[in-house]
Amino acid sequence: MIRKSLANLVSSKRPAESLEQMRSRPLMMPFINGDCDSCGGCADVCPTRAISLSDGWTIDLGKCIFCMDCADSCPRSSIMKVPAPLYALRREDLIFSVSKPPKESEGIVDQDKIRALGPSMAIRELDTGSCNACEVEVNCMSNPYYDMGRFGLKIVASPRHADVLLVTGPMTNNMQRAALETLEATPSPKALVAMGTCAISGGIFVEGDVRGKGIGDTLDVDLFIPGCPPPPERVILALLKAFGRGQ
Repeated sequence: MIRKSLANLVSSKRPAESLEQMRSRPLMMPFINGDCDSCGGCADVCPTRAISLSDGWTIDLGKCIFCMDCADSCPRSSIMKVPAPLYALRREDLIFSVSKPPKESEGIVDQDKIRALGPSMAIRELDTGSCNACEVEVNCMSNPYYDMGRFGLKIVASPRHADVLLVTGPMTNNMQRAALETLEATPSPKALVAMGTCAISGGIFVEGDVRGKGIGDTLDVDLFIPGCPPPPERVILALLKAFGRGQ
């Protein structure tokens, strides 16, 4: 029994998940299906005020925590689940409405930064006050199942060795100075990625002891990856596509 259990740990017998398998599990987000009477029930139950009806039904995916309470509360079942985009290059591109439905992510980050990075990407993860859910997902990215190293992605221990700062959590007041010093210590050209709802908008902590609404009020963000938290495959796919890795 022990020998059989140890044999199952050998990575050659349990190969890392393919890109096709990663793409087969889209992150689902709530979106209106057109049969809405604007009762406002979905907006009332949304814990982060991601849904608005002031100018037609609108959802800010940067605020969404993917709880789906909006869909469960709709008396007309007017809210369905649709695939969420992998990423956005601009904060406003995470806001969707009937006239601007979600679509597959497009575009890449600055070409000069892509050329400077070369075939690999050294990532320094920076927690600016998260609940640690995103950190768990980042840790999983390097395990044998996801094995981000095969794509040239690696986590480094110091910002001085990094090409990319992967920021998680809202920008708390106590972390603002540390975040700015970390950014300054990272060699240029560098890219900054906001991972998860809290980094993008402040999430459920936006009314707490935080600076602004997400890290974008303190740092110049190149890439926004939605999710609460984004699963490992989503982060890997977003980094590969947004940095022009052809995936």
